[in-house]
Amino acid sequence: MWQNLKRVGRIVNVVIRYRLDTFIPIDKLPWFLKYTFGALSTLGRQNLQGSRGERLRLALESLGPIFVKFGQLLSTRRDLLDDDLADQLAKLQDRVPPFSGEDAQVIIEKALGAPIDQLFDKFVLTPLASASIAQVHTATLKTGEDVVIKVIRPNIESTIKQDIGLLYSLAKLLNKYSKDGRRLKPVEVVSDYEYTILDELDLAKEAANTGLLQRNFHESDLLYVPQVHWDYCRDNVMVIERISGIPVANINDLNNAKVNMKCLAERGVEIFFTQVFDHSFFHADMHPGNIFVDPSNPESPKYIAIDCAIMGSLTDEDKNYLARNLLAFFERDYRMVAQLHVESGWVPKNTPVHAFETAIRSVCEPMFAKPLKDISFGQVLIGLFQTARRFNMEVQPQLVLLEKTLLNIEGLGRQLYPDLDLWVTAKPFLERWMKRQIGPQRVFDEIKKQAPEWAGQLPQIPNLIYSALSQASKQEERAIAQTQALMNLNKELKRNRRNTPFKVLGILSIISAWIVSDPMALKHLASADIMSLGLFIAGIYLLVLKP
Repeated sequence: MWQNLKRVGRIVNVVIRYRLDTFIPIDKLPWFLKYTFGALSTLGRQNLQGSRGERLRLALESLGPIFVKFGQLLSTRRDLLDDDLADQLAKLQDRVPPFSGEDAQVIIEKALGAPIDQLFDKFVLTPLASASIAQVHTATLKTGEDVVIKVIRPNIESTIKQDIGLLYSLAKLLNKYSKDGRRLKPVEVVSDYEYTILDELDLAKEAANTGLLQRNFHESDLLYVPQVHWDYCRDNVMVIERISGIPVANINDLNNAKVNMKCLAERGVEIFFTQVFDHSFFHADMHPGNIFVDPSNPESPKYIAIDCAIMGSLTDEDKNYLARNLLAFFERDYRMVAQLHVESGWVPKNTPVHAFETAIRSVCEPMFAKPLKDISFGQVLIGLFQTARRFNMEVQPQLVLLEKTLLNIEGLGRQLYPDLDLWVTAKPFLERWMKRQIGPQRVFDEIKKQAPEWAGQLPQIPNLIYSALSQASKQEERAIAQTQALMNLNKELKRNRRNTPFKVLGILSIISAWIVSDPMALKHLASADIMSLGLFIAGIYLLVLKP
């Protein structure tokens, strides 16, 4: 509890220093919070310098790595944030001092169950790189292979959970008292962040992601993924092949290596669409720090990807609707875009398509006034999502990751080759993919995919046919018996209807005979109570009318 109070005190200090109270609608708060924030704003009035985006960025940086990573994630939510905030948060850098190599060694030895000199021929105590969640050390296996060891920071999980708890509290406050806050869905954003950052703590999962991505691009000339050394992987330690390449952001080094920048930029786009549409599994954290270039063949450069902690995937339905949406955008068919959003369930089924189409046109048509090569593919997608949110589009987590990755790829591609036309590069790929989905090859692939299951079921078919025929025969017998019973009942009802007049005459005859034979009969009938008459008539009914 003392640690929590200290953390809250530090956050309050940061709020005062960077005047984050200006983000809060003080007039709508309860009286005790209103006076508290009023006093804070008075204390920090002299610190109101810089734009609100700059102040928010600096505040997150001062609060430490967990808040920095939250800001980085938030910067990708341009469907929720204003541009000035998103632009500033995108500048956040994960600058974290390393923890000691001796501590890393202890963690590695405990995880792998052996002394470091028995595990590795060489281990470098000084870290190669350090980030908020983990740091990396270089080593050499006993077999002579150069590797890197990724180690989770000690005690980081408790810090993360503590800070996420505070973020939830702030999000709920914003959601309750701010109309803009409700629009930003702060609790939902914190929940997405919690899922993402806790995933990064599990290096066994990252190793599995790396292995799958490596298999997907096995022997590919587009992308290389380092090999995982599975015997040395645990939930807090991961060992993979050490790669060598030029960081993709080092433009001067790439130019000095005479790398074909146009080819490199276009291949980045191709890798993205291949992952999304062909593999349904894409690297969702493709910022420059995670991407290198192999310059050994400058005219046909190959990418190298690391850090597969955050991956995205789309269902077949999502891929189909997304591809059709993008192609409809190329054709400026906004009616189709609106219909696809309704059909996919991304917006409610009762959404007025005409109104939605008009809203999409008003956002996207001005963009097409520019040459296609100057239009940001990512910004068009963001504009679409922002418009759809006005029509109650639910946040689609897989689309948020896709949007973030697309923005990274597009920004990186144009940094490498400013004249990159993402539309020209992407459209043929999407058209080929759509043809594969509806052409004969798709039918053949589906038959090939289902053939093993069909082969396994083939020996059971005779028994299934016999059972079905036997069941049908029994049902037919029951139906015949039921039909016969209904026919018999119908005959009986008809017979009763024919005999009823004669039975009534019989009753009247019995009563008449009784009256004639007994002069006191009428007197008895007149003096009888209702119950006696009822019993008398019922007896006659049972005697004469009952079949």
